[in-house]
Amino acid sequence: MTALDELTRPAGDDDVVGGVPARLVAAPRDTAEASALLAATPGLTVVVRGAGTKLDWGPPPRALDLIIDTHHLSGVVEHAAGDLITIVRAGTPLRSLDLGDQLLALDGPDGATVGGTVATATSGPRRLHYGGVRDLLIGITVVRADGKVAKAGGKVVKNVAGYDLGKLYTGSYGTLGLITECAFRLHPRPKHALFVRAVTPPSDAARIRAAAVAPAAVEIDSASGELAVLLEGTPDGVQERAGLLEKLLKGDISDMSPKWWGVAPWTADGIGVKLSVPLSAVPALAAGPDAVRGSAGTGVLYAAAAGITEVERLRAACVRLGGHAVVLTAPPEVRDILDMWGPTPGLSLMRRIKDQFDPGHRFAPGRFVGGI
Repeated sequence: MTALDELTRPAGDDDVVGGVPARLVAAPRDTAEASALLAATPGLTVVVRGAGTKLDWGPPPRALDLIIDTHHLSGVVEHAAGDLITIVRAGTPLRSLDLGDQLLALDGPDGATVGGTVATATSGPRRLHYGGVRDLLIGITVVRADGKVAKAGGKVVKNVAGYDLGKLYTGSYGTLGLITECAFRLHPRPKHALFVRAVTPPSDAARIRAAAVAPAAVEIDSASGELAVLLEGTPDGVQERAGLLEKLLKGDISDMSPKWWGVAPWTADGIGVKLSVPLSAVPALAAGPDAVRGSAGTGVLYAAAAGITEVERLRAACVRLGGHAVVLTAPPEVRDILDMWGPTPGLSLMRRIKDQFDPGHRFAPGRFVGGI
């Protein structure tokens, strides 16, 4: 039996990415086994799969020989509570992390894994207060296309050619290699939390900032016209700040988030668009004909588009307002004829990085910006 036979199995009917079926599937149990797997499979094209919550994001791969499933790469490697740091394997579901009175402040859909969250750079409502993936990620272990292991940050610093590996792999959509472990900065878990909810214009987000109530998140849903603010901290402090916002917004205090909080506005077979604009442009975008949802505090919003024409209108609106729009997911008939990423500055630099880290273009070929 060859090393390839020992590490892989034939793909099944469900082992498909963007409509492209795989030939083989492997589920390495640790970084060493992942390294051996990639070293034993030169030339095979690869897509990494975690829980699959975002596997349909981006264009389909041009070719797919091997799916690397990370469900065995799970669990906490280390929790240095005194340093507010944890090291977690990439296949660990975010919501399964139990760090006691400390918190990894990354929001994600049910089942979303650490590796998938880093690879897609997804951050939920609390990004306003705690920062996004790039802010919380302080170390990473990856396996490159040739099977070599590289580490950066955390307790071991071994950068490749001067690159900040953590920032490179965050949002790379699995096109540079396999993430196996991540080190994160933690925060104390808040003792109390309340929501202040009001049907009010998105422009009131500016009044919230001026009120200096230190919100953990400020979210809007233009379809319902609702604005919701998350406040976290000590019970007395949260109650006082909530009272101020209740009067300011003429809203209601609740210990429950709105049903739409942190939920993508598109259906499973719909077109999902991520919109990024300056904070000053959020009210204008939310006042348009398209229903948008997301952070009025960071300018990252999401919309469900009815078709290509609506995508183009959203993209044009974002550009006009100083931002950009990316189609995250779409049905095959739309995905195959639409530029999901849109115009992207720095594409030539991205191509050079891809060529250096993955010279054979094994990882997720065609799934990233510009067909990378």
